[in-house]
Amino acid sequence: MKNIVIVGFSGAGKSTVGRKLANKLNMSFVDLDLYIEEKYHTAIPLLFQKYGESVFRQLEFAALQEVLMTENAVIAVGGGTPCHEKAMDLINTHARSIYLKLSEDEIVDHLLYSKKKRPLTNHLNKTELREYVKKTLAIREPYYLQAQEIRTLEEIEAQLLTTNC
Repeated sequence: MKNIVIVGFSGAGKSTVGRKLANKLNMSFVDLDLYIEEKYHTAIPLLFQKYGESVFRQLEFAALQEVLMTENAVIAVGGGTPCHEKAMDLINTHARSIYLKLSEDEIVDHLLYSKKKRPLTNHLNKTELREYVKKTLAIREPYYLQAQEIRTLEEIEAQLLTTNC
């Protein structure tokens, strides 16, 4: 089966949905952020802090190329992954891509109540977070919309997880 790559904003639920989908389809699951952390033996926030976003994105793109060579996998990528280099072209060439689309309000809520610390948002209050999401989504969504399928969380739960894809 062709790999499936789930793209979308940070905190959208890509990893949670990806794990469920992989289990349902009897595929392996790869979280690109965890793959990077294991490969470089350090947490993503520390990579950001030590090298900056530009170097991190280069490492991330190289890791994306590696995980796309995995067979029969559902892959959840970071929120910024599709927006750098030619990542969406690469993803669409080597996998079935799904944009997990949430509203700005849903994204803000997910990020506010997430236990996971995210390097680009963990220092923001609710007002700043809302502004960040609005601004960043406007930049990133044109990349996300290049995905072969666009689904809301509810659609994925109802359609992809209850049927044979």
